[in-house]
Amino acid sequence: MTKVSMSTDIGVSAEQLWDSIGGFHSISDWHPAIEKCEIEEDGNVTLRRLSLAGGGELVERLEKSDDDSRSYSYSIISGPLPIKNYTSTLRVIEGEDGKATVEWSSEFDSAGAPESDVMKIV
Repeated sequence: MTKVSMSTDIGVSAEQLWDSIGGFHSISDWHPAIEKCEIEEDGNVTLRRLSLAGGGELVERLEKSDDDSRSYSYSIISGPLPIKNYTSTLRVIEGEDGKATVEWSSEFDSAGAPESDVMKIV
């Protein structure tokens, strides 16, 4: 299983950042590759259907969400990416200086493309 992780410091409080990006539905408001996000709920299952810039669609399932720890985890159900078994966690951390860090980590298996190429896509 391949792992990819990125983090970026943001010049606002963790609370402000989580308010902006913490909603599973809000990804189209801040991610440049996402043109539109539609939420579908069926009982305890929440899916988001993402329309990608340039075409294509991803369907992702919310696995868990915790506002107290400012994190959510999800899996990809379907889409055009050459991956399988994809899970990811988005987390906002309060820094010592009162500024936030966003961490985005994922695990997946490559499917139909070299691992190094897939890592660049992810």
